[in-house]
Amino acid sequence: MKYTFKPEGVCSTQINVEMEDDILISVDIVGGCPGNTVGITKLVQGRKIDEVISLLKGIPCRTRGTSCPDQLAIGLEKIKKEMKK
Repeated sequence: MKYTFKPEGVCSTQINVEMEDDILISVDIVGGCPGNTVGITKLVQGRKIDEVISLLKGIPCRTRGTSCPDQLAIGLEKIKKEMKK
């Protein structure tokens, strides 16, 4: 299943996630710092949604109070709720 969401409070403008069951197949973060966002997407591929949320939730970027990894975790929490419906 494919999901798309708009992150808030960060440089990236969109996050696209492809999941199969509770495993992240692919993640594409549009915008943001290319080295960091590409690195994040490579590291989360093949991981379970709960593991990724646990690893990334709450990571700040400067004084923003959030970050691209944190926004990915927040988006995954929303996807997880949607999957339960």
